[in-house]
Amino acid sequence: MLRVGLGHDVHRLEPGRPLVVGGVAVPHDKGPVAHSDGDVLLHAITDAILGAAALGDIGTWFPDTDAEWQGADSSHFVTKAREAAAERGWSVQNLDCTVHAQRPKLKEHVPTIRTRLAELLEIDVAAVNVKAKTGEKVGPIGREEAIGADAVVLLTSD
Repeated sequence: MLRVGLGHDVHRLEPGRPLVVGGVAVPHDKGPVAHSDGDVLLHAITDAILGAAALGDIGTWFPDTDAEWQGADSSHFVTKAREAAAERGWSVQNLDCTVHAQRPKLKEHVPTIRTRLAELLEIDVAAVNVKAKTGEKVGPIGREEAIGADAVVLLTSD
């Protein structure tokens, strides 16, 4: 059996906050406003896995009203989602994702992000694709007020 999951996330950006994308620290003068570390890509991936396995969403599993997740490393969310799917007989086969940010340019960070995502998902790096898009100076992403991400995962039953 096959299942496809789609995840999406967006966070407002503010000066002086750290920026982490796909589990990788990215130098930038702004970072996300969030309850956890605000890793927009890992949040989208978590939702994609949970969605494909019909397990709800990130807010149900890791609510922003729970002090346990304050400042949490979002790699924990991906790992828990992958493990929950695996407990039900599902495994991640591939990931395709897009990060939407006017700045910083992510091209030089993509290889490192791909490697980190492959580690978290326990799949070959060749099964992980990461794209980076700007907002073309339109909307909150284009005005550098926000960062967003989309992710699609394919799960197969064991």
